[in-house]
Amino acid sequence: MFDSHCHINDGILYENRKEIYERMKQKGVKGALCVGWELESSLKAVSIAHEFDGCYAAVGIHPENIEGVKESDLERIEELAKDDKVVAIGEIGLDYHWEKDPLRRARQKDFFVWQIEIANRLSLPITIHARDALQDTFDILLSHPVKMNFSLHCYSGSLEMMKAFSKNFDCYFGFDGPVTFKNALSPKQNAANCPMDRLLLETDAPYLTPIPYRGKTNEPSFLTYIAEEIAKLRGISVKELIGKTDENVCRLFHVEH
Repeated sequence: MFDSHCHINDGILYENRKEIYERMKQKGVKGALCVGWELESSLKAVSIAHEFDGCYAAVGIHPENIEGVKESDLERIEELAKDDKVVAIGEIGLDYHWEKDPLRRARQKDFFVWQIEIANRLSLPITIHARDALQDTFDILLSHPVKMNFSLHCYSGSLEMMKAFSKNFDCYFGFDGPVTFKNALSPKQNAANCPMDRLLLETDAPYLTPIPYRGKTNEPSFLTYIAEEIAKLRGISVKELIGKTDENVCRLFHVEH
């Protein structure tokens, strides 16, 4: 089992990373992609990837963290991405949930495109954050194709939009804690209907904690609960789901697992 998107480089998880890693392994989570959201967290992600077997890093600037970022910061991200343990650029993309200003949204688009170009120069896939911005994300990916493919982290769009992405791109969809929430009908429907060869398991730890630990700090060891719920939704065994999603991770990120 592989956590395809988490933030062991964040706050309390980073401070207790050795214990977090041990609990993760005990629960059968043999690998994780530790994802950066700006330069400092990206540096920590790479450090964690070197510290723990089975861990890898993604480096990039999150759309909510672009304020004050200089061209030199993007250059450092590109240099950092040349590390052997970096397997993706991310998390990058668009977030319109709080951002309503058209000029700031345009700035997010610029950063998204610039980082797609970094990924393409280095032949790396990307992991995308797209909150309330799926149509613009779709349009940018059509006009600026990703050379090595991408995942839509924490997919929260409609089933119709998932079908549109699947039809136009050979992409992947990540599902996390919300699939375990009682009234989260859309995430459940999406997880049940996502093409099996495009489905990824993720925690987004320390965020989006699944039932039965909702309200507490999330961590990669809780991936088990997400896997169990998705297997139930799809009417298959947990073992089959894990086998397929592990294959997907290896194919997308070119990792051994």
